[in-house]
Amino acid sequence: MHTLSKAERLNRQKIIKKMFEGGGSSFSVFPLRVVYMTVSDLDAPASVLISVSKRRFKRAVRRNRVKRQIREAYRKHKPSLLALLSQKGTQIAVAFIYLANELIDSSVIEARMETALTRIAEKLS
Repeated sequence: MHTLSKAERLNRQKIIKKMFEGGGSSFSVFPLRVVYMTVSDLDAPASVLISVSKRRFKRAVRRNRVKRQIREAYRKHKPSLLALLSQKGTQIAVAFIYLANELIDSSVIEARMETALTRIAEKLS
């Protein structure tokens, strides 16, 4: 339950393209922008895409650190969202885009991730 399996990672170009071309809903919880869309043919109840701009962080080490922080925050707080999705019988694709220009403490990212996931849950119900 508290892992992030391969099936939970969003990598289908068709779904990603549709999400960003207006098919998905979005909101911001600084330092994250969340884009999500209900879908029907995924392997997991929730698939996640994490993006950190190369323009904001030139060095891959820093980009990867931010991605790790976001993945960990999602992994810790996803059970509440998954419970709602299984109850409703829907599947969702979610993209987390990092907006800040500097590194932010993991505790802040975790708090914002929790807020973001509760907002998604509210909008789905």
